[in-house]
Amino acid sequence: MLLRIATAAVLIPVVVALVWWGPQALLAAAAAGVALLALSEFFHLGELVGLRPFRKWTLFCAAALCYAQYCEGRIETRAFGHGLSLVRDAAGGTLSIEAALLIFLFGSVGIGLNTRRPLADVLPAVSIGSAGLLFVVLPFSYLVRIGAIEDVGRQLVLLTLCLAWAGDTLAYFVGRKIGRLPMAPALSPKKTWEGAFANLLGSLLTAAVFARWMRTDAWQLLLIAGLANVAGQMGDLMKSAYKRGAGVKDSGTLLPGHGGVLDRIDSLILASPVVWAAWQWLAAR
Repeated sequence: MLLRIATAAVLIPVVVALVWWGPQALLAAAAAGVALLALSEFFHLGELVGLRPFRKWTLFCAAALCYAQYCEGRIETRAFGHGLSLVRDAAGGTLSIEAALLIFLFGSVGIGLNTRRPLADVLPAVSIGSAGLLFVVLPFSYLVRIGAIEDVGRQLVLLTLCLAWAGDTLAYFVGRKIGRLPMAPALSPKKTWEGAFANLLGSLLTAAVFARWMRTDAWQLLLIAGLANVAGQMGDLMKSAYKRGAGVKDSGTLLPGHGGVLDRIDSLILASPVVWAAWQWLAAR
């Protein structure tokens, strides 16, 4: 318990300072680093059930995917009316998400056709690599896109982080104190419906505070927080399914009291694209 609190007390101020004062490129690089660590832990879980990836190639493509998100966020479009718009690439070079995924696709095919591994390893290697990019790196990388949103990007990144932190913290204490109704006993025996509702409440309270700070529509942020929280809890349960399948308690040991990086960002993985998509939809209305 104390170790868990001490780790959070060290990491949270560092992350907040990076998001608020760090250059966008540094934020993107940090997100890429976290994604690569989480992907490595995901591969470890896969290896425990006999799925050995093309590790170096997939890690390279994961970094490329995060860079693609950075490039996409730096493309500026200005509409002048009458169907006229100006597009400017502020990144100085563009790699699209589609291009990054296609590079992974054709590279994996090339490696699969020329590998010295037994042919029986090719399908598992391509499968676990594809799953890692699709279920871990791609959704988490939307934190980079959120940070690039004009005027409010940094605040929205902090909102996304705080939704997960506040929800997880309140769920942890409420679940331990009054949790009685199991939520998904086959996946995570300690998770309860009481903790899940506390998780949602924590996110909604966080959104209410951020609405005053950002001076934006509170109902919009409450809607975003609700959707992101549900997605985040789904991500948490999905990560539990990975670990249960692999027969381990934690995805790693890098963060004392928290387990691995994948354990720490499980809620953010699915919450991040939801925050980005919901903000884009509401801003366009």
